[in-house]
Amino acid sequence: MTIGQLIDDMILLAGGLGLFLLGMKMMSESIEKSAGAKLRSVLEFFTKNKFAGIIVGIIFTGVVQSSSACTVMVVSFVNSGLMNLYQAVGVILGANIGTTVTSQLVSFNLSQYAPLFLLMGVIMIMFFKKDTITKIGDILVGFGVLFLGLSLMSQSMEGLKTSPQIAELFASLTNPFIAVLVGFIVTSIIQSSSVTVSIVLLLAQQGMLNLPICLFIILGCNMGSCVTALIASLAGMKDAKRAALIHFLFNLVGSLVVFLILMIAGTPIINLILELSHQDPGRFVANSHTIIKVFQVVILLPFSSFLVKATYLIVPGKDEKVGYHDNFQLQFIGDKVVFNPATAVVEVINEIERMASLSSDNLNRAMNALVTLDEDDIKEVYNVEENINFLSHSITDYLVKINQTPLPIEDLKSIGALFHVVNDIERIGDHAVNVVDAAKLRKERDVKFSQQSFEELNQMMELINKNMHYAIEVFAHHGEQYLKEVDSLEEQVDKLEEEIQIAHVQRMTRNECSAQAGMLFSDIVSGLERVSDHAVNIAYAMTKEKYNEGIKGNS
Repeated sequence: MTIGQLIDDMILLAGGLGLFLLGMKMMSESIEKSAGAKLRSVLEFFTKNKFAGIIVGIIFTGVVQSSSACTVMVVSFVNSGLMNLYQAVGVILGANIGTTVTSQLVSFNLSQYAPLFLLMGVIMIMFFKKDTITKIGDILVGFGVLFLGLSLMSQSMEGLKTSPQIAELFASLTNPFIAVLVGFIVTSIIQSSSVTVSIVLLLAQQGMLNLPICLFIILGCNMGSCVTALIASLAGMKDAKRAALIHFLFNLVGSLVVFLILMIAGTPIINLILELSHQDPGRFVANSHTIIKVFQVVILLPFSSFLVKATYLIVPGKDEKVGYHDNFQLQFIGDKVVFNPATAVVEVINEIERMASLSSDNLNRAMNALVTLDEDDIKEVYNVEENINFLSHSITDYLVKINQTPLPIEDLKSIGALFHVVNDIERIGDHAVNVVDAAKLRKERDVKFSQQSFEELNQMMELINKNMHYAIEVFAHHGEQYLKEVDSLEEQVDKLEEEIQIAHVQRMTRNECSAQAGMLFSDIVSGLERVSDHAVNIAYAMTKEKYNEGIKGNS
């Protein structure tokens, strides 16, 4: 082989690897966009026990074609409180089996069909306008690009194996420890064990790697695949770090066990897998990858609780939780939280729910200040309002930011509604300030309210507090069954406001209250009725019903 031919083959190999990585990314992102929200729902629902978690982890990773994506999502779930570590461990174990699907697909040599996948995908993208069809087209294009890259790498390796220097380089890889290190380093750089194992599979098919050494490289790939999740967890809370460590410890301990077994009884194991693979080197690598992962899960599943406990020893202590009333701090979103497109909207909803609790509490505090004229309550209402404004601006900025990332389609559809909800909650905070302004005026000018007026306001607040509670349940916790209660309470508030205003006018005509007291009282009652309108908006924002049908004025 000449130097020119070697350079050409290396360029072809680099191009093939680039297409393979691009195809993997396109396919993974397209699947997450089109089905990410549904996959997230499945992940949330079926992780109540470890065995269900394993099945979900296998399916999720097999579909998305990336154990790293699955594990990073689990890390963000743990970080946002949607999943605990004992639930996460099952999904992580399952993800390690699911990641072998890629190598199985590669071993069946589908490269000849790559142009067909590409053509079908391009037709779907160019000639169809329906989102579902175009997203399937994106997936097919990614699939086609992946196998086109695989075909180019295979062609380049056919040329490279004729080079004595290249052949000698791969033949010299006989030390199991070095092989594990190579697998770990390459996977850490590429950030995908599926890609590294696929390259090993191609090398084995071309006869450039001895089959026994392939097994040790796979062990290194397993540990290298943990780097992505470990890096993602650095910005997260301690439980997020522990979730990433579970992944790493599983692969570390499992790989050590398999390493020792291969060192002791490698030859009969290799012969058995070769027999199962019909002496096909590519199938041997793919089947070895799957068998190793399944074996690791089987032997480590009984000790999964110990893996979790070990992470508490490595990462001790607890996070200082941001409370509902901590000023100018984000709890579920921002720089200190693991970002994952598939869970970004879930975390925003958590932050909005926290903001809603602040606004609701502040309204009640303002109403208390209206009665008691307590100076501390008045000051606290203004302080909390500043915090609510901070959250409003921060959440809005975050929504703008994530709207520019590849979110799942269902989540992208909800971004507009989330903007509206933040605005509604911020307006509720403004109404609390209006009430406390009235309290200040009462105190400064000694404005008297009658006992009956306080009782009417209290009656109205009871309905509004119930409506806010049900509205948040619908919005944040999919409690659509409470929509009837929201509508019923809104009708009651409207009716009560009308009755109170009539009674108020009658009191004024009887000179039972001053003109100034009458204006303040009337404004407060009108403001409270608008709070109920905002509660209705919040409740209807994320339902399947048309948002505009339920929306009320934002005054």
